[in-house]
Amino acid sequence: MSIYKFKPGDVLYNRIETFPKCEFVLYSGSIYYNNKTAVTGAHVDNTGLVPTGHLSLYEYNVDRDTTGNSFQTPKKIFPFITKAGTLISFSTVSDTDFQTFAYGDVITGSYPLSSTIANEFYALNSARPKITALKNTLNYYKYLSNEYDFANKGTQQLQLVSVPSIFYGSSIQKGTVDMRFYVTGTLAGRLVDEKKNGELIQVGPAGSANSGSVAGVVLYNEGFCVLTGSWALDTAHSETYATSDDSPRWIYWGQNATTVTGSAYTVKFNGTNYIPTVTMLAHAPETELNNSNNPTWVSFTQPTGSKNPVTGGVGYAENEFLEIKNTVKSPHTGAIAQFEKHTYISKVGIFDENKNLIGIAKVATPVKKTEQRNYTFKLKLDF
Repeated sequence: MSIYKFKPGDVLYNRIETFPKCEFVLYSGSIYYNNKTAVTGAHVDNTGLVPTGHLSLYEYNVDRDTTGNSFQTPKKIFPFITKAGTLISFSTVSDTDFQTFAYGDVITGSYPLSSTIANEFYALNSARPKITALKNTLNYYKYLSNEYDFANKGTQQLQLVSVPSIFYGSSIQKGTVDMRFYVTGTLAGRLVDEKKNGELIQVGPAGSANSGSVAGVVLYNEGFCVLTGSWALDTAHSETYATSDDSPRWIYWGQNATTVTGSAYTVKFNGTNYIPTVTMLAHAPETELNNSNNPTWVSFTQPTGSKNPVTGGVGYAENEFLEIKNTVKSPHTGAIAQFEKHTYISKVGIFDENKNLIGIAKVATPVKKTEQRNYTFKLKLDF
């Protein structure tokens, strides 16, 4: 086996930028993600064991029958830590709760963990710790638009829409946000960030009142939408969006109680996801890699004894006159072609600096390597 060291320029590091599409539909207490419904499995009605519209982190406990599940007779896998002198615990366990455990006690968590879009309505002058926490972030983006100004957002009515990063990756792609408000199946309002500066501008339906008005802002890197548009989208319709009946407004977008049956909401956007890649160029030089340790390398017709190495207490020796099998085919019937030394490359191994095998690349069809040929194998690894 021959081992070659990668030369400068043989290992290339790159990054692929992708823009995965994401869509949520909210209606009557239910959420649907990318138009997916529950998938029925062999043991449960919902294989992911999470509600529709949710993503399961790690995708553990898929299609498991959890009937009678308990710590003593678990049917679902779960994380656990034994309290010891290292004082290691889960980040979700507070210091106070951690002290209630005795040394040797098992602290457990649960799977699956899930995530989905969320929205919170804030009434006039109500307490809003999450909005206050975003004050510096909102003010930072004022260089994009004055609509980010925190000024009135500490007291006015508004809706905070939160999108976990598992759905969009590094950030939401600018110019792709599309939010819609439907009333009894008819489009009542549509917002898009057409200027790509975070402003959510009402653009539909065509000719509707307040078209061109800004109804909120998007925090692309943080995954939040702050909706402040308070004008009525349909004065002929009313529902209990908050505490009392009112007309549909952008500040009520996403109010998704089971009692709100006349309104539906959608939001579309593209995420931004970066995938690190490594490209490795493995060279098979001319006149090299034309020997093999494979037992089929030598001719089967020669005497059996000559094929076996000579071993003893002081040495190990192979017969240097072993006949190599001639696999070259002649174009003429009944003729034997002239011997030509060649091998077939079927795998390329990748080793670390300590010559430990860390990866194997296989070719679809073995490549014939003669002494006159050289090859370069392009290996690509995504993280």
